[in-house]
Amino acid sequence: MDKVLLVTGSSRGIGAATALLAASQGYRICINYLSDHTAAEGVCQQIRALGATAMAVQADVSNEDEIMRLFARIDAEFGPVTHLVNNAASISQSCRVDDMSEFRLLKIMMSNVVGPMLCTKHALLRMSKRHGGQGGSIVNVSSIAARLGSPNEYVDYAASKGALDTFTIGLAKEVAAEGVRVNAVRPGYIHTDFHALSGDPFRVSKLEGGLPMGRGGTADEVAQAIVWLLSDQASYATGTFIDLGGGR
Repeated sequence: MDKVLLVTGSSRGIGAATALLAASQGYRICINYLSDHTAAEGVCQQIRALGATAMAVQADVSNEDEIMRLFARIDAEFGPVTHLVNNAASISQSCRVDDMSEFRLLKIMMSNVVGPMLCTKHALLRMSKRHGGQGGSIVNVSSIAARLGSPNEYVDYAASKGALDTFTIGLAKEVAAEGVRVNAVRPGYIHTDFHALSGDPFRVSKLEGGLPMGRGGTADEVAQAIVWLLSDQASYATGTFIDLGGGR
């Protein structure tokens, strides 16, 4: 069976690192991106330099029409998706809940909860033995924030990742007998540019000294866990979480 991997939000950071690592393990990879075409094509070029196959497809994965277009494109060029990493997410400026707008909350929940659920729906229509598929593997990228709550910073983001954790648990049980495994990773302070979206691009460098391990993590370290969970090496793991928080 061809291994066809979709990594949402993979033009940078953890998503890009995951795609590059998976490229060395025989996956055909779709790099999904929202707006930065140049960065997405750059990741594809790196993958092709490794001798693997990749394509970049723009789609807002919080919009079902665009998700359907994304999956149809993959069907046409690579065949049906067999592996999915729900990595795309958004975060907003740090603030308290009593300063959060309805627009902010809806955007976070659409991007971080509804989007992964819709991408999973369309992956299952291709993976699940119930729908004539041959099985597959899904990894959701959650956050240590789901356990900690992120008070005075972004409780909405933490709550969205808590919802993603619950989704992981329920879905893993729902599709276990259909040949589909569902797991998650929960990164903590990781050196990527994602923190710039919350208004604090140097957040990890400022706070890493307080971690038990004394340093922030790297996107490559998170990618190692994701790709292991995707693989047959994790064949008896479903509903499993790997925390990558340096002891936090």
